[in-house]
Amino acid sequence: MPQPWQNIEEEKYMSRLTEVFKNKALTGFLTAGDPDIESNERYIMQMVNAGVDIVEIEIPFSDPIMEGEIIQASALRALKSGTTTDKVFDLVNSIRKKSDIPIVFLTYLNPVFNYGYEKFFQQCKKLMVDGVIIPDLPYEEKTEVELIANKYDTDIISLIVNAPKERVQKIAKSAKGFIYIVPSADSTEENTQDLICTIKEVTNVPCAVGFGISTLEQAKKYAVISDGIILGSAIVRIIAQYGKNADTKIYDYIKSIKEIIQS
Repeated sequence: MPQPWQNIEEEKYMSRLTEVFKNKALTGFLTAGDPDIESNERYIMQMVNAGVDIVEIEIPFSDPIMEGEIIQASALRALKSGTTTDKVFDLVNSIRKKSDIPIVFLTYLNPVFNYGYEKFFQQCKKLMVDGVIIPDLPYEEKTEVELIANKYDTDIISLIVNAPKERVQKIAKSAKGFIYIVPSADSTEENTQDLICTIKEVTNVPCAVGFGISTLEQAKKYAVISDGIILGSAIVRIIAQYGKNADTKIYDYIKSIKEIIQS
């Protein structure tokens, strides 16, 4: 019996990440294997049912340099529970039997390299993983990975922080899918808006703001100035608190954020 995603034409698949940002897009994040893969499957479906437009799944790594303490702790819990890259692909396979929701991975170069670039992105295409975020892959060195990712219709998602205008626009010009905006600890709403304006001078690729968004007020504020927001540590914090019993809490939280960014 054909799975939901098998009826989607390749051309539509290639543009799915950009397409979902036609309205304010909400991305929900969790770390695979925290507290376990079985719970992750339920939690992802709770996110989908509550209205997320994209699901971001972290493949855990022992040195997640991009994350704060909350997500670092979740990665360590996931590794201790025996989570592997193959198990994360199995999780996506289970999700694909229920939903064609756009999915992106967040992981680091080491797990992808050790798995094998070709094999990794073959699996991404097979399971219709739309994009991969690799925080420790420098812009100047991404070609060797991106050439293989492009071969398998998987976007390498660019991260952009406050930096000199020339560098910001250089990264933005080659971005695909969407651009992940990472405000610094001292960034203001105005700083972030200026950064997005700088990006929009050279590309129409959507900009999503992540990191530190947890309250309704923050969600509304950043949704107004961007094409969408990413919820990470807030969801991981709920999972840390409720473990295998976080289903309702995740659904209610996502639902409340979705309603506020659409209002």
